[in-house]
Amino acid sequence: MDFDTSSDGNKRIFSRLGPPSDRSQPKVCYQWQSGRCYRLPCPFLHTNLPPKRTQQYHPDDPRSFQSSDPAPFTRRNPNPNYSANPNRNYSANPNYRGASSKWGRGRGRGGALGKPRAIEKVCSYWIAGKCSYGESCKYLHTWFIGESFTFLTLLEGHQKGVIGIALPSGSDKLYTGSKDESVRVWDCQTGQCIGVVNLGGEIGCLISEGPWIFVGLPSVVKAWHTQSNTELSLSGPVGQVYALVASNDMLFAGTQGGSILAWTFNAVGNCFEPAASLIGHGLAVMSLVVGAGKLYSSSMDHTIKVWDLGTLQCIHTLTDHTSVVMSVLCWDQFLLSCSLDKTIKVWAATETGNLEVTYTHNEEHGVVALCGMHDMQDRPVLLCSCSDKSVRLYDLPSFSERGKMFSEEEVRAIQTGPGGLFFTGDGRGELKVWKWSTA
Repeated sequence: MDFDTSSDGNKRIFSRLGPPSDRSQPKVCYQWQSGRCYRLPCPFLHTNLPPKRTQQYHPDDPRSFQSSDPAPFTRRNPNPNYSANPNRNYSANPNYRGASSKWGRGRGRGGALGKPRAIEKVCSYWIAGKCSYGESCKYLHTWFIGESFTFLTLLEGHQKGVIGIALPSGSDKLYTGSKDESVRVWDCQTGQCIGVVNLGGEIGCLISEGPWIFVGLPSVVKAWHTQSNTELSLSGPVGQVYALVASNDMLFAGTQGGSILAWTFNAVGNCFEPAASLIGHGLAVMSLVVGAGKLYSSSMDHTIKVWDLGTLQCIHTLTDHTSVVMSVLCWDQFLLSCSLDKTIKVWAATETGNLEVTYTHNEEHGVVALCGMHDMQDRPVLLCSCSDKSVRLYDLPSFSERGKMFSEEEVRAIQTGPGGLFFTGDGRGELKVWKWSTA
């Protein structure tokens, strides 16, 4: 660090620490910062360094001095001519190279070519309700950073991680599944838990399709019709069911062994009949999504497979990821995937129908879940949960950082809701309710 030697004070600092080439960066006395240094003379600084490298002491780690530069989040609007919808089908796009040029523009801090993010940490003393530093604390006293959304409430009850959140159509109830082997039912008006269903096995996933709720368990899929109270058990899976998706009267289940089981819905008998078993993945299937007549599956074997829904045959295997592919998402004419290799990849179809990566977004940590939605201004936003217990929010297609949410444990479940609501469930079993602002 350079010092202006025209200042008497800085001359004293420089001569106390020696030339920069011989000594490390000067340290501020943490006892002085706490108002209780009695050493005279003190070998450390009794002054703060320039603002961009403010040295800070905190009871979380009294032996360390951590520099911070909490640059504020800046919002950049995506291309005004771009329109994305996470519910649209993925389809081939012969002009994919031109479209892909929009991805990653203006991504700000933390993008593939951006500068590393400043380290942000929620104060553990604040979480426990006993931080004595108050507003002067150098650590965060908030569960989120960002101005366009807000934290509404915390729903507590699950004893282990929340892995699935669902809002069936036509229902005013919220359903959550947890590794504590239970499904909880929440009243959307009061936020109160009004029912608990104990299933006797660890839940691997939970989704809704229309009025149906589907729950993946070891070697079985449970199905409930929320309007008629019909309950079904679909046998066939071997091992834990980690992923479920339903589309066009078909239900698919991704299993621990790597197979994908398919059922068709029989409206006359109001039941699901076995249809096929899709074999191809060598390890557990982690995520499933359907778009434009195709099924996309991601796996612990580092691959994504593309299945034709008409023939139920694998037509492509994507191998660009180098670790577990945790989640896949269809967005407009693109396919998005995230992995523990710390990347989010955007895929598009070539003129020949093959899929190629058109943009790679790099994170500092593994990415475990993706969710797409629109804010109250109808701007497309990507929510991605990372293994550092945070959820990042990015404008699309620019990947400009929009905000960040924090949890005490890793977030595995993200779900959108009506009226700008969205939900996150973490490894502690806590369910947080968020809402986009209209401003």
